Amino acid sequence: MSYAPEGQQHQPYRPEGQNPQPPYGDQYGRPYGQQPHGRSPYAEQYGEQYGEPYGGQSQPYGQQPQGQWEQEQPEPPRRRSRGRRWLIAGVSVLALAGIAAGVMAYYEIPPFTDKGSAVSFGHDGAGKGSGQGGAGTQQPANSKMLMPTGPAADFKNSMTLADGTHVAVTTLDGKKSGFKGKVWVWAPKEYNDPKYAKSGFPVMIALPGGAGYPSNYWMGTDLGLQTSISKWYAEGKSKPFLLAMPVLNPGPDDKGVYWDGSDIPGQPKMGTWLTEDVPDLMKANFRTVKSRDGWAFMGSSTGGFAGMKAVLKHPDKFKAVIASGPDIVPDSSLWKGHDKEKAENNPELLAKQLIDTKGPDVYIAFQVGDNESNKKTLPDVQKFVATFGNKGPVHTSLRVIPGGQHNAKTYVPNMGEGPIEYISKVMEGPVE
Repeated sequence: MSYAPEGQQHQPYRPEGQNPQPPYGDQYGRPYGQQPHGRSPYAEQYGEQYGEPYGGQSQPYGQQPQGQWEQEQPEPPRRRSRGRRWLIAGVSVLALAGIAAGVMAYYEIPPFTDKGSAVSFGHDGAGKGSGQGGAGTQQPANSKMLMPTGPAADFKNSMTLADGTHVAVTTLDGKKSGFKGKVWVWAPKEYNDPKYAKSGFPVMIALPGGAGYPSNYWMGTDLGLQTSISKWYAEGKSKPFLLAMPVLNPGPDDKGVYWDGSDIPGQPKMGTWLTEDVPDLMKANFRTVKSRDGWAFMGSSTGGFAGMKAVLKHPDKFKAVIASGPDIVPDSSLWKGHDKEKAENNPELLAKQLIDTKGPDVYIAFQVGDNESNKKTLPDVQKFVATFGNKGPVHTSLRVIPGGQHNAKTYVPNMGEGPIEYISKVMEGPVE
């Protein structure tokens, strides 16, 4: 079916008032206008009541009153009303706007995303940020909670989770390490619960493997670390940890170079960055736990090594770590010529020293896949556990993941099968 403009159904063109005429004469052989007695020819066939034109005597063809033919024909299709056309146009515009908004949100284009907007984790009641408000707030001397010390960092939203919590990012100028880099942070929904308004929360510093630069893959919600912590807390397995997710290295490892999360002579002080500057950022902006009982690490691969080494080297500051598929000894090429400093960052030597000095208790929850890409990973961890585990202050647990590979997607769900509960039982928080 073809259509005329503006939706009208196509009709053959007829000049105004004209209609097709039958051939001259009728079936009875009489010319038009000569029917007997003015009767319609149909009267002879059907009787007078059917032959008589409606409303009066029949008029011969060609002598009908002007306009009578048009009145007896069906009306042609009407044009769509202007209102209907406007309605269709409006719906189309709204549909296109919805598609555009979805595309802009997907590609994180303001104003259809809150990415990049300011995020404050403050609870000072004045909107000044937790650091500024907390610095002058009085608290009992015997409180286990540390109010934010300030100054407040400039946090920008990186992503918003389904429960309304935010992963935010800031650029931290490390005062103690001299290194400047990004740190992502996240607070569970309980942190904003009025029930915990006067409580300090435990902190977990989450370190990635691989380059660990220019981003930290734990900040991405695709791995589910944040939602898993909330889930595990609801199940009674985990503490409601605050997360700090800093860059691990000062640059990419495109040449196979990494820094072992350590202060290697002549290099950026990444050990100080992880154990001093990042904790100071969390203390400045969040209600935390005063003692080491509220401070832990977690990490995979090189990040697992760096976290384990940090706990063993600074047991006065940190109490526990979840080390997934970690290296056991430092192996960066940057250690060349610095054997003394390398030994000071060797977890095996640090564990022995801690045992010998009867230092503070530390807790290391290992998890390793039995299908790791580095076939030495599991035997090396098993050797460490056999040599140092559960001797004096060094407490260890080991979860071997059946079929587990050397990746974060393997490690996150398996943290809930033992490791997160293992360290949570010995940590504190929320505390007042």
